[in-house]
Amino acid sequence: MQLIATARFQAAFARATATQPYTRKLAELTTNLANAGGGVDHPLLQSRDSIQRTALVVISSGRGLCGGYNTNVLRATIEHLKQQDEAQIPTDIYAVGQKGITYLEFVGREVLEKRTDIDDRPRFDQVEPLANELMRRFTEGEIDAAHVAYTRFYSAGKQGPELAQLLPMQSEPEPDAQKGAGGESQYEFSPDPAQILDELLPATLRVRLFQCFTDASVSEQVARMVAMKAATDAAGDMITGLTRKYNRARQTHITMELLDIVGGANALS
Repeated sequence: MQLIATARFQAAFARATATQPYTRKLAELTTNLANAGGGVDHPLLQSRDSIQRTALVVISSGRGLCGGYNTNVLRATIEHLKQQDEAQIPTDIYAVGQKGITYLEFVGREVLEKRTDIDDRPRFDQVEPLANELMRRFTEGEIDAAHVAYTRFYSAGKQGPELAQLLPMQSEPEPDAQKGAGGESQYEFSPDPAQILDELLPATLRVRLFQCFTDASVSEQVARMVAMKAATDAAGDMITGLTRKYNRARQTHITMELLDIVGGANALS
């Protein structure tokens, strides 16, 4: 299982790192266009004065044997839900992964949508409907904010649970290289900024949510790889200890038999 997890980690790592530059650049481009568009007001960027209902996407694994991977993300989920309860804000939960579904049901949390069809190799066409549903509910006023709880992948040696805001969309810091001499981004729009953002903002949200899934996937494989390495080492130590006990017992048994033979020979002589 350790070898399998290692092989799957390599594939998941390649997918996650391949999508990161596209996700980051698309977010930068969307921010630059929004800033240069003369204060274009898009529904996905509008913050609500009063939060009446929110949505939370919880990304967990479908299988166990991956150490504290599920525990960490579910702990962050419960902390967020408790804060929402204290503020008396109802939260619609979209749970992805059997482990998360089982735990949320165990603690008595109602799950609006359960997804078990997205495994450790997520596809964009599996994630896109979920992103579209969140955007539809946000623009129609059914929810006032949306978050995602997942395990963010920083490197092979560092992963951690994260609660990220999906809606309303937040602007990323604008790189200085994109700014002109006057300190503002230089763009010529065709068609108008509002029409461009109508295409870019939904695409950015879909890609960002998909990046969360790919990060969670590679983090799961790292956790499983580490857990199986620890299990392999523990099994090796157990085998070594049992072998030593067996050899001692065998040696004691042989010694007792030799003593019986010597004692019998002495008695005959």
